[in-house]
Amino acid sequence: MSAQVAQVNADVENEENAGLACQSIMSLEQRGFVKGDLNKLKDAGYHTIESIAYATRKELCAVKGISEQKVEKLQMEAYKLCPMGFTTASEMHARRADMVQIRTGSQALDQLLGGGIETGSITELFGEYRTGKSQLCHSLAVICQLPIDMGGAEGKCMWIDTENTFRPERIVACAQRFGMDPSSVLENVAIARCYNSEHQFHLSVAAAAMMSESRYALLIVDSATGLFRADYNGRGELANRQMALGRFMRQLMKLADQFGIAVVITNQVVSQVDGGAMFQADAKKPIGGHIVAHASTTRLGLRKGKGETRVCKVHQSPCLGEGEATFSITTTGIDDPKD
Repeated sequence: MSAQVAQVNADVENEENAGLACQSIMSLEQRGFVKGDLNKLKDAGYHTIESIAYATRKELCAVKGISEQKVEKLQMEAYKLCPMGFTTASEMHARRADMVQIRTGSQALDQLLGGGIETGSITELFGEYRTGKSQLCHSLAVICQLPIDMGGAEGKCMWIDTENTFRPERIVACAQRFGMDPSSVLENVAIARCYNSEHQFHLSVAAAAMMSESRYALLIVDSATGLFRADYNGRGELANRQMALGRFMRQLMKLADQFGIAVVITNQVVSQVDGGAMFQADAKKPIGGHIVAHASTTRLGLRKGKGETRVCKVHQSPCLGEGEATFSITTTGIDDPKD
């Protein structure tokens, strides 16, 4: 196993560019576009042709030095290179058959998820404190670097830490469990400490630049909503908070679409205070409202079980039925409970 993992690490380093699922915006220089204009777009956060195709004309016109005429030409060329029209359901079915899923470390949890965490979409983990959200993220940060036939995605991990929960010691312990070189695994995890909601958005833009140059399989945001709660207080700022949060979630959706990565976000919960709460067994709901709910493809609720066990429930998924799985938190990451 160690030899196979070492080979994957070498492949990631030597063939990163060949494995990228996106097209660099600088390739448009060969199609008659000025290098200076392309650099201006890169400085504004547009690093791939896909990012140009997904952007609105209003967003591109806001880039200093890029006129409406240039935007029109850019979009026309981007649409040619990035098919965005209709396709058949059979073609989509074939693409999903080749979709990579990242295992969690627990067979029971993988079975619940139909194989693991889905790439190319957003998975939300919500729950109270000490329910295993950050611990699951640590396991995923390691497993995503494994070969595909071993449950990984053969790519690096990027982690935006808003709550100071990232611990490299957990990464080392999990890497040793899978026979991986801890130093190599740590090198393949890019970590950024985040301090406010504006910084959080800027880091997501910087993530696009890094992903356009290297092969990443997973982006973790732990947590996605905490700083927005802190920066926008009270009902008077609720509308502004939701707008800012929606902008951030839209950026995460773009990253998942452009680079085919798995995006995993953690979310806090809040007690419900409406009249219907007294009739519910668990009167807690995830923060972010419909903004986060609609942006997340899969929503997983975590709660405490007996001892060190935790229970994961599927609350929302376009392809998974509702169900639950029990897993345990060990010193080497997420695992199945011991009988």
